Amino acid sequence: MLPAQGGSSRRGPFSPPARGRAGAGAATRARLSARLGGGGPGRAAATAHGAAILREFAMAMLWKFMRVAKYSKTALSQEVKVRGTPVYSRHSSSRSVPSDFAANTPSSNIVELLGKAYPQDDYSNVTEKILSKVGKNLHNKKHHPLWLIKEQVKDHFYKQYIGRFGTPLFSVYDGLSPVVTVQQNFDSLLIPQGHASRKKEDNYYLNRDHMLRAHTSAHQWDLIHSGLDAFLAVGDVYRRDTIDNTHYPVFHQMEGVRLFSCHELFCSVKDGEDFQLFEQGHRTAHKQESHTMEAVRLVEFNLKQVLTKLMTHIFGDGLQVRWVDCYFPFTHPSFEMEINFQGEWLEVLGCGVMEQQLVNSAGAQDKIGWAFGLGLERLAMILYDIPDIRLFWSEDERFLKQFIVPHICQKIKFQPLSKYPPLINDISFWLPSETYSKNDFYDLARTIGGDLIEKVVLLDEFTHPKNRTSLEDSLEESLQLKEEGDDLGENLHAEHVVLLKP
Repeated sequence: MLPAQGGSSRRGPFSPPARGRAGAGAATRARLSARLGGGGPGRAAATAHGAAILREFAMAMLWKFMRVAKYSKTALSQEVKVRGTPVYSRHSSSRSVPSDFAANTPSSNIVELLGKAYPQDDYSNVTEKILSKVGKNLHNKKHHPLWLIKEQVKDHFYKQYIGRFGTPLFSVYDGLSPVVTVQQNFDSLLIPQGHASRKKEDNYYLNRDHMLRAHTSAHQWDLIHSGLDAFLAVGDVYRRDTIDNTHYPVFHQMEGVRLFSCHELFCSVKDGEDFQLFEQGHRTAHKQESHTMEAVRLVEFNLKQVLTKLMTHIFGDGLQVRWVDCYFPFTHPSFEMEINFQGEWLEVLGCGVMEQQLVNSAGAQDKIGWAFGLGLERLAMILYDIPDIRLFWSEDERFLKQFIVPHICQKIKFQPLSKYPPLINDISFWLPSETYSKNDFYDLARTIGGDLIEKVVLLDEFTHPKNRTSLEDSLEESLQLKEEGDDLGENLHAEHVVLLKP
């Protein structure tokens, strides 16, 4: 339910992305530092010439970065096909790059994904790099670290919670399509129209009606509507995000939901037949207006007990746990769970009592329930001491073979692949337009440099004192400054696209 990415420290599992924007405008210049890592995911051991090679690659990559943005139509993976003609074919190197250049094509264009065709429109912003990840399903690859975490959780729920006929109470769904409607991803979860989590700059849209799911909660309504009372949903989710070792635009979540009838909730309580699930009351910090206090207390107790047992199963006995009150649009009351692991408090998931309006709309008006969401990468990075979220996408045998173990619960400590230091390069460029988002740059850097780029950091920004509104005017003045020996003009690239500093 909008869970955190693998290693994010504070973006909790249900929480929508909360980000600021880099300053934008044609007369604004941003300077970023790109770090090329020696121990990057799947990278073979560097040779004696490794640093020089990486340096050359960085220079070439950054030049290609802007040229691709303007001129190229890069090939898609075999799983993705695009029909139509490219929209941007620039003849002047001084033109700005649209913020949604990566997938913005005419409305007649079609993206074929997982056997279905999706017409593109002005909301389409999925890059080929992201589309190439669809269908990888790392959580279903045997002996992959994400598979190990999923299997541990599944095994725990299967053994701990048994239904009336001796079968597991919880059903598991780990093959649901990542392509969902906007209604599934947001509306069904009561997320308001103007909510920050809906922003185009934070999500990957195929068009205005379809998107790559931002959380596994997108399936919650449908599964409840099908008649399920207890289930786990696992899958890959997609969010535009920064570039560093704890964030990646594709990661994996597990959703858990449990509904109770009045009898199921109160059957073990003395005089339980006298209690009710619902009332006409008032919403407080502790309950919803339609829930009785007795029902909420029991649901909350059951939820926290289930999750405490789960984390103890994964991390071992004696685990310290604490609960932090928080807010999510689709649960109330809501909590984040933190564990004390190796002397440090770490947030591992988000949860809460489901909003009754959501439950009612899915056809379960006579039931009350809880839900939780956790990030598989987050748990795997903590449990296996994996330092970089991009390692989960590595196909390097030295990484994968570390997780081939006879039992899913066997203790594993990740061994680093490389001892070589990173290479850092600075670049500087004019921001294309007022619609520019920093996530546009992150997507472009990932498309060109792949996972070799370990981190991108905004170092500073410069706005021309005359506050030009035309990029062409700003570049013309830069050329004038160059003639006068101005530092900016001397370092500006000949085609006025990107400034490269060795």
